[in-house]
Amino acid sequence: MRAAILREYGEPLAIRELPDPDPRPDGAVVRVDACGVCRSDWHAWKGHGEWADDRVSRGQVLGHEPAGEVVAVGSAVDRFGPGDQVVVPFSLGDGTCRHCRRGHGNVCADGHALGFESDAPGAFAERVAVPNAEYNLVERPAWLPARDAAALGCRYMTAYHALVERAGVGGGDWVAVHGCGGVGLSAVQLARAVGARVVAVDVSPDALSRAADLGATETVPAGDADAAGESVPARIRALTDGGADVSVDALGIAETCRNSVRSVRPRGTHVQVGLTTDAERGEVALPTDWMTRWEVSFLGARGMPPTNYADLFGLVEATGIEPGALVTAELALEDVSERLAAMDEYEVRGVEVVTAFSGRGK
Repeated sequence: MRAAILREYGEPLAIRELPDPDPRPDGAVVRVDACGVCRSDWHAWKGHGEWADDRVSRGQVLGHEPAGEVVAVGSAVDRFGPGDQVVVPFSLGDGTCRHCRRGHGNVCADGHALGFESDAPGAFAERVAVPNAEYNLVERPAWLPARDAAALGCRYMTAYHALVERAGVGGGDWVAVHGCGGVGLSAVQLARAVGARVVAVDVSPDALSRAADLGATETVPAGDADAAGESVPARIRALTDGGADVSVDALGIAETCRNSVRSVRPRGTHVQVGLTTDAERGEVALPTDWMTRWEVSFLGARGMPPTNYADLFGLVEATGIEPGALVTAELALEDVSERLAAMDEYEVRGVEVVTAFSGRGK
C-alpha cells in the first residue's frame, strides 16, 4: 500500500510502498477512502510536543481523520466485517479501563493516538489498522459520504465534545470562537445547531466571512486593538452584554488562549482545544486572580469518545447541518506535504481532505 511517512521534521513526507497491515485478533483493517489534513498533523510534522513527551517519532505514518470500508477483521471481532462503512476516531481506547467503561475512552491511559504513535500507524495511507475494533470502530450512516465523514474526523467531533459534552452549550448561550480554521468553523456550525449565538474571531477576513456563512452572529477581527483601541475581549464583552457564556480557543497560541479566558462573563467557561506551539511549549500564563474573582472555569477537551458518535450523528441528521460544507479542497496523497507547509502561515481555510491515495488523480 502507498503511505505518507514523516522522514524529517518540517520536510516533505515520503510517499512509500508499505506492506498491507494485518488485523490483530481484536482488530480490523480499513481501506481509507478519505482522510482529513488537520493542524494536529502539522504539529506532528513540525516536531512539536517534546515538552510534553509527546513528540511524534520520525518514520511515523501520519493522518488521523479517516473514513472508509472494513476489508479484514481479526478472529475475535464479531460486530464488524468486510464491507462495513466506518469512521475511525483518532483516540483509540483499550475498551476495558474504567475510563472506557464510563464512556471516556478519549482519555484512556492505555489507548493510542492514531497517526501519532508507532503502535498506531496513521491514515495517510491506503489501509489503516484499528486495534480493539469492537470498541473503536464507528459505523458510518448511509447518508454520510466518506469525504464528509472525514471532515467530522478530529476537528468536528472535537468541537462537538468541547461545546456540548464538556461545556454544556445550549440554546441562547453566547459562544466565542477564537481561531476559525477547521475546528473553529466546526465549533461555529455546531454551536448554531444547538441554538447558541456565536462571536467568531480571526485575523483573516476570509475566515470571518466563512464563519458568518456558517452561522456566526458576530465577527471580530483579531489583533491587539481595533481602531477605537478596544481589545478582542473588550469587543466580545460589548457584543455579548458582559461576556460569552462559553469561549473556545481553537488555535492554541498564548494570545488566543488569554483572549478567550478574558472574553467570558462571570462564572463563564473557557474551553482549550488548540495545542500550543514552540513559542508556548505547552504552557500559557493566565490571569488566575481574575479567574478566581469571577469564578471562571477552564476546561480541556481532546477528541471525543467513540461511544458518543451516535449523538453527534443524530444532531447532524436532525438539524440538517452539513459537515461537508467545511470542505474546501480534495487532495491527493502527494499534496499533503504542501498543505502542511501552508499551515505555517495559516494559509489553509476550512477542512482539506485526502481522497486520492493510489496515485494522483486516481
